Amino acid sequence: MCEATVYVAKADGGQEVLLEDVDLVEFEDGDQVRLVSIFGDQLSLRARVRSMSLAAHRILLERV
Repeated sequence: MCEATVYVAKADGGQEVLLEDVDLVEFEDGDQVRLVSIFGDQLSLRARVRSMSLAAHRILLERV
C-alpha cells in the first residue's frame, strides 16, 4: 500500500493526524489543499506542505 497519513502542525510544536490512507492530494486556488482517502473520505483546508516523506508515507501540512 502506498497511501500516506497527513498531519497538520500545531502551534505548540506538536502534530495532529488529519486523514489516514490518503491517496490523492490536490492543490486548488493558491493555498487550498484537498485530501481524498482510498475510502472516499475528503478534507479541504488552507495549508501548505511543510515536509513530505514518501518512504515513510507521511505528509506534514502547515495551516495558512
